[in-house]
Order: sequence, then structure tokens, then C-alpha cells
Amino acid sequence: MPNDRTENMSPDEKFSAIANLKEKLEDNFVALGDLLSEIKRSKLYRFKGYESFKDFVEAEYQLSGSLAGKLAATFDLYIEEMDIDETSVKEIGLERLQLIKPMVQKAGWDERELWMQKALETPTNELRSEIKELKKKDKEDNQDLKKVFIDQYLEKMTTWFNCSKSELNFKLALYFQESDLDDVKKVVKERQRAFEQEIQANKD
Repeated sequence: MPNDRTENMSPDEKFSAIANLKEKLEDNFVALGDLLSEIKRSKLYRFKGYESFKDFVEAEYQLSGSLAGKLAATFDLYIEEMDIDETSVKEIGLERLQLIKPMVQKAGWDERELWMQKALETPTNELRSEIKELKKKDKEDNQDLKKVFIDQYLEKMTTWFNCSKSELNFKLALYFQESDLDDVKKVVKERQRAFEQEIQANKD
């Protein structure tokens, strides 16, 4: 939904504003994210003859589609969804907001506030290192749980077939030989997603 800052602007005014704001990205990332979010959401880029938001920003403003998407998403998360005032968001800065974004997105409201405070008070390099360690730990925890799952599965299957792991692989190859691999892939993706969601839910 358009907000007070953009709803009264004409399409041409919005396009011109982006060109001006992008010259000082760090100072203007909130206002720029606001405009880009509105243009992306309303598909206003079609007004200029473009089929995609990415093509529009790259051709008109020499902004990568990835960066433009990050600016819009930053505005959507911190200003629109979390309703944080612009001054606080700008004080933290775009780089640190991007660093904490994955953690904020999956956190509850209380934890979100803690992350915002941490981002405000922690130097960028220190914050980056801390988040890197957290991600590494999460990955290791997930790998440990996957290993447990694999070990349990192998024990169950080798016991059932009364065979070695090598022989089990042969039997599985026979089983999958005539299978529809697209169907298998779909089932695996669904079950992997459910497995990972369960892991995350248990952590929360």
C-alpha cells in the first residue's frame, strides 16, 4: 500500500527522485527503498515499458537488480513491517541492517528488538563476525541432526534387509532404477523442507 511520502507523487516524480537519491545511497537508502518498494509492488516500471523490475532499475539507473531488491526489502521489513522510525533505521545503517536481516526475519518480536539494539551498538566488523559464528553453529547443528537421521535410517534399513551398507546401496539402486526421478525429487524436497522446518521449530 502506498505511504504518505509516495502516494501523492506522479510516476515521473518517482522516477526522477530515484535518480537523485541513488547518488548518495547510504544517506538516502530509506527514501530510495521506499520508492523502489512502491514501484516494484505496483509494477510501475511497466509505465516505462519494462517487463520486470530488474530490467527497469538496471537500464534506467544502473542499479543492480539485487541491490534494488535489497533496498526495497529493507524498507519493507524495518519501516513497513516493524514500524521502526526512519531516524533509528538510518542510525544503524544499511550495511548492518543487511547483516542482521536473516536473523530478524526468523525471530519473534522480542528478539527482533534485541537484534536492532545489538546492530545499533555493535561495530560492523564485530557484528559480522558474531553473525558468521551464529550461522556456522546453526549449520553445524543442522548437520549433526541430519547425521543422526541418516544413521538411524541406515541402521533400520540394514537390519530390515539383513545386509551391509554397501549391499543396501545396491538394493536401493535397484529400487530407484525405474522410478520417476521428477516425482522422487519432488517428494525429497517436500520432506527435506518439513525436516528443516521441524528443526527450526524445535530451536524456537
